[in-house]
Amino acid sequence: KKSGDVEPSETVAASAGPKAESTSSTAGRRRSSSSSSLGRRRHKAVNEGRRRTPPPSPGQYAVATRRAPHQFDHTTEKARPFIDGKTEIAAQVANEDAPTFVIPEGIASGYDGDEISHQHVETTSLDNIFPGLGFSNLFASSKEFRTDLRGAMREDIFDTTPAYASMSEKARRMLLLPDSSLQGSWKCKDGRWERKGGSDEEKDQPRMIALTKVLSKFLGEEAPSGDEFMDRIGSLCGSRPSTHWIDIVGVQDRRIAHSWHQDTGRSPSGDAKTVLLGFPPEDSYDAVGVFSHVIKLEKERHAAEDHPPNEPVVFTNMEVDEKYIVRPRFSEGGELIFYRDIDVLHSSPDVAYRASVMRFM
Repeated sequence: KKSGDVEPSETVAASAGPKAESTSSTAGRRRSSSSSSLGRRRHKAVNEGRRRTPPPSPGQYAVATRRAPHQFDHTTEKARPFIDGKTEIAAQVANEDAPTFVIPEGIASGYDGDEISHQHVETTSLDNIFPGLGFSNLFASSKEFRTDLRGAMREDIFDTTPAYASMSEKARRMLLLPDSSLQGSWKCKDGRWERKGGSDEEKDQPRMIALTKVLSKFLGEEAPSGDEFMDRIGSLCGSRPSTHWIDIVGVQDRRIAHSWHQDTGRSPSGDAKTVLLGFPPEDSYDAVGVFSHVIKLEKERHAAEDHPPNEPVVFTNMEVDEKYIVRPRFSEGGELIFYRDIDVLHSSPDVAYRASVMRFM
């Protein structure tokens, strides 16, 4: 019996008053004792039958143990009706010059730091990271390339993430479906990855085998290896990255409420950044709906000292005027954005129109 639940018999006894209790006190005590004993046995049986997920090994990431803020359920009123994402985002603007926002007192744990004078959200391109290959143009203009690239990244990360090693082939196929989110670590060189059934010697071999093949096929002999691709994008995360990576699909074809949060509320060494690589839904895309939405803060916002290091800081029930909401635009030459987690609050788009967005930390 859950705390707060009331059995019908208890309701009757309570309404009967002192007289009813005094006329059948012995029988009442026997029934109560029997009921409590039975409840304990049932509770024990339920707990014994539960399958508990073992904690991850030291240095490894837990997989899908908590819902992230972008996975929160929303009320029916705000989730309905179903919409055409492309039509909806056509009326939205990036609002990149939005003013800074002051977090109301008492809205969430944490504390303010220095006033922010640098750019809150920065944009870069695949051409900047991998010059001389025509990478940005190919990525923007070829759905086949984007699909193969994303599929190869997901496959390589799944096959080298220890937390997935015990899963069946059927589970593997399900998790690698393109409409499923997937997470692991982006770090290849000196990373904590291992191939299922592999040996320690394999750590000297390339990790991203399928990704290397896709890059070579589409970009030619000068293409970076899959490992170089992952590590070079990951290097944008700063000097002390967590190396966490996730491919987020999110809610499609319906409007949801913003859920403002920080992923950690921390920036180790002051230079730790979150990097987002967007995968647009169609070729030659130049619009919002791919990247997370952000609010630019007036002052740095740090998580409370006792806040768990790998859990989001969620700002619940916080009303934010539309003028503060930035919807970063995806375009050729703007395939990636990055920001410090302490400089902004962010949320899944209220209307998402994308294949996915990959987050490197």
